Amino acid sequence: MKPVIALVGRPNVGKSTLFNRMTKSRDAIVADFAGLTRDRHYGEGKLGSHEFIVIDTGGFEPECTAGIFKEMAKQTRQAVAEADAVVFVVDARNGLSAQDHDIAKYLRTANKKVLLAANKAEGMQSGPQLAEFYELGIGEPIPVSAAHGQGIRSLVDMALEGFFPEEDEEDELPEGRDWREMDLDKPIRLAVAGRPNVGKSTLINTWLGEERLVAFDMPGTTRDAISVPFEREGKRFELIDTAGLRRKGKVFEAIEKFSVVKTLQAISDANVVLLLVDATQGVTEQDAHIAGFVLESGRAVVIAINKWDAVDSYQREMLQRSIEQRLAFLKFAPVLHISAIKRQGLGPLWKAITAAWNSATKKLPTPVLTRLLQEAVQFQQPKLAGAYRPKLRYAHQGGQNPPIIVIHGNSLEHISAAYKRYLEGRFREHFKLSGTPLRIEFKSSQNPFADKDE
Repeated sequence: MKPVIALVGRPNVGKSTLFNRMTKSRDAIVADFAGLTRDRHYGEGKLGSHEFIVIDTGGFEPECTAGIFKEMAKQTRQAVAEADAVVFVVDARNGLSAQDHDIAKYLRTANKKVLLAANKAEGMQSGPQLAEFYELGIGEPIPVSAAHGQGIRSLVDMALEGFFPEEDEEDELPEGRDWREMDLDKPIRLAVAGRPNVGKSTLINTWLGEERLVAFDMPGTTRDAISVPFEREGKRFELIDTAGLRRKGKVFEAIEKFSVVKTLQAISDANVVLLLVDATQGVTEQDAHIAGFVLESGRAVVIAINKWDAVDSYQREMLQRSIEQRLAFLKFAPVLHISAIKRQGLGPLWKAITAAWNSATKKLPTPVLTRLLQEAVQFQQPKLAGAYRPKLRYAHQGGQNPPIIVIHGNSLEHISAAYKRYLEGRFREHFKLSGTPLRIEFKSSQNPFADKDE
């Protein structure tokens, strides 16, 4: 699973700037918790081939027991509980404060890997100016400048050290092999995602009870993300639980029942995601955030509306509108109506999950793709780009889960988003792709005379 780095510190030390630098974005928010002035923000970072999740927190005041600052402290404690490594951010310009000592005291008892980042240290040497930060008892201060990007790579390297052992590389394809040789006989990893109390646990327990299988836990991280082996009609699945199931007798002691990190990691590890929506509450912003992350991750997805039996015809109509508005970017995903507690609609749900997996891993022959491309161009050509019209010559498959179609030709950088959607529709219709994103990449041929003097 992707390691998690939490950024912690008092207000105005540059945590958000560091978050944006690590995620290489100014809008890298994946999910948030509504209702607070300062919430936890989640984003994805990447260092080389290593991906990780970053949590940005509000200003931390551990001793505060009232008002909004108490809630912010609660949010930060949850971020620390979810994290594999904590970056304690201090202000190198303004020096130590009493708050820094309070935070350090808390972090020393948190039993986490902690790095001390002295931000705003542009132009400073790790010498006398940073010596006072040794008082915190966290270790050597690491000089960084989030605003200027100095020292960030080294900081992330140290935070991730030990989380990507060499043996993990066995899962990667050996050199010389490509996606066409991927082992599709492995169990299908199915993540059940959704907001708290939407019925994830009920659905999983219904599946397991229905099939009379003994479930066992496979602890993978400090948060005990659980995968449960499962078989149905000869197909092997691996249920990745985001609902917080634990062994009998184990107590769930997290500050909050819902962990965004767990959901993001489960989605990243899955082949297919089942997005569960509560029919009684409709599609919320949080549902849309999770759905957006599923799309960015390229995972096959099926939407299940749970508690369908608990709503009347008017609520069903309003729910349909909210799906069309807030989940418009998942038009390719089938929507099914179920009741986990009454075991209604589970048969069609499994058919949709299997169909989504089959679509995500379907082989798209090059001759067929090229013929479809030529027919699409013949029916509707791309718009002129100045004096030239983009020329689409041939297409081939470039990957699976999600399917990737690579189109070659000239001046393809001028293809509009609308024409790209048109091509996607033609491909989807012919191959009957359901429940999976389809990515189209354009590769333009280089003009051999472009760099020559006239």
